[in-house]
Amino acid sequence: MHKLIGVAAAGLFLASCSDGLPADATEAQSGDDTDTIELAEFPDRPYWGDTHLHTDVSVDAFGFGVRLGPEDALKFARGEQVTATTGMTAKLDRPLDFLVIADHSDAMGATRRLYDAPRMMVRDPTLRRWYDMMHESPEQSTRAVAELITAAANDEIPEALRDPAQQEKNTRELWDRHLDILDRYNEPGRFTAFAGFEWTLMPGGNNLHRVVMFRDGSARTREILPYPGIDGEVTGLWDYMDAYEDNTGGKVLAIPHNSNLSNGMIFELTGPDGGAMSAQYARRRAAREPVVEATQIKGDSETHPFLSPNDEFAGFGVAGWDLGNLPLTAKATPDMYAGSYVRSALLRGLTLEQQLGVNPYAFGLIGSTDSHTALATGDEDNFFGKHTGNEPRAGRAMEGQNLGTRVGRFGWHYLAGGYAAAWARGNTRAEIFDAFMRREVYATTGPRMVVRLFAGFDFTDGDWDGDWVRTGYTRGVPMGGELEDSGKAPTFLISALKDPDGANLDRVQIVKGWVDASGEAREKVYDVAWSAREMDGASDSPVPPVGDTVNRSEATYENSIGAPELRVTWTDPDYVRGQRAFYYVRVIEIPTPSWVLFDAKRFGLDLPADVVEANVIQERAYSSPVWLRERRAPGDAPPIMDEG
Repeated sequence: MHKLIGVAAAGLFLASCSDGLPADATEAQSGDDTDTIELAEFPDRPYWGDTHLHTDVSVDAFGFGVRLGPEDALKFARGEQVTATTGMTAKLDRPLDFLVIADHSDAMGATRRLYDAPRMMVRDPTLRRWYDMMHESPEQSTRAVAELITAAANDEIPEALRDPAQQEKNTRELWDRHLDILDRYNEPGRFTAFAGFEWTLMPGGNNLHRVVMFRDGSARTREILPYPGIDGEVTGLWDYMDAYEDNTGGKVLAIPHNSNLSNGMIFELTGPDGGAMSAQYARRRAAREPVVEATQIKGDSETHPFLSPNDEFAGFGVAGWDLGNLPLTAKATPDMYAGSYVRSALLRGLTLEQQLGVNPYAFGLIGSTDSHTALATGDEDNFFGKHTGNEPRAGRAMEGQNLGTRVGRFGWHYLAGGYAAAWARGNTRAEIFDAFMRREVYATTGPRMVVRLFAGFDFTDGDWDGDWVRTGYTRGVPMGGELEDSGKAPTFLISALKDPDGANLDRVQIVKGWVDASGEAREKVYDVAWSAREMDGASDSPVPPVGDTVNRSEATYENSIGAPELRVTWTDPDYVRGQRAFYYVRVIEIPTPSWVLFDAKRFGLDLPADVVEANVIQERAYSSPVWLRERRAPGDAPPIMDEG
């Protein structure tokens, strides 16, 4: 059953359009899209998007060479063909449903202004050297930006780039223009354009970045400016978010990312001052940061083999990125990993909740790209690179990266990127944002698998025969939800469909984390559904490998193995009454070629054998967890997410 809301408003919106877009945004486009389209009764499909894209407005992206701005980025995400900076045509096979352009708030537009300035007016010697490098060649421009990132890590940015009054003036001009563009491209029901920016705290080069995402259109977001982060504290960002909501009535959230490059700092057990974490700090973090970006071009942050030695699929997207922080000014050591990876953070959250009564790390999971090309693609056969310097061309896979060439990061360590999937009742700003807030979202490493998870206490196999989605919502909770312990083992309805244009599925797994009676955090991975195969004892795993059909030289595979769909009703066999736990689903595809093998085929490359084998990959999806909590007594504090 559908409920019609705001038909009149939608009609007014459509009437104002010409060739799909109005010359100027309508009033409806400048809001949060409430009451503009018909909504489903329940979230009825995943909406696909990227919450982390950079354009020529970002200080580093322009220096890397990109010349595409926000309008090109929106056209590409909507499925239109554009011309990439290096001259190739670029188009998605399937459009996205939503996009957050997240240009860096620090020094917004600064490298473009430096590049366009008369040389005689550039008096600072460092800036003049960067100016000359940017004008010399694309390679030198990339080197200039690498120096700029290192300077930021070492707090050595030239004063000429730090003038706050001038920067505020410049940012205001860029932000207002940007919001006008977003509203014009925002079409409720077809495509959602979110306002956002990247907050770039990076003490000592350790990545503590957040993407900030607004629910609202320019009617509210024009009242503020993006908040700079390079000299800040995360509590300052949360103060900014509080003030925005108090002053405008709008909504905003923050998304930590690249925890794998934080050298253990982003999921600490302590507070920001190094002392004990307070319940107030934990509560603010949980409320302000409901979702974490678990996978993107600069690696995958789910877990590390050091942390999860019994997980045969741990370590996807780890190579190269576990060496140290973002610019590799400091190497990582294994004792840092627990503060850098998502699964261990979820475990830490349970431990801290036991001490504080509040879980600061009760977050959902998404993927995104972090592309600096203005092209939001996470597709292996359509990879346009981390930045313009490695858009498609022979040799990019084996070249050293700007971020750590000297100590072992190379082009083939980049992943194609990830996507965010949001279960929502319609494609609008309000509906998709609210899905993020309730954590009904999931991450993929690129394929558009459809993953559904419901948790309850009385699901049975017979539920699949009826309206199981309604059953899931009415007798349980979806991904991102919380169950109160009933004294019975929790049961899960899990459904996974292959990407209709992609590879079959190998298996579905449940990842469980809990704190045992001694207070020790534990984890276990369960294979709960898998495609047909010979159980021939060829592996120590209870479920042997699915096989491998990848033709390395042709960058092809066959769906002659695996399954197009897997679904299961699963009950926790190790449930212990009173045990607090989380459960999330990991869906594994059959082996397929990565972008590196597509490049090898396209450009006739002869890659080292170990690089070839490392690029036969098993893409995956991560659902947001469901948490099992102790039953609350009358008068207990409500769940943290209800406190807003």
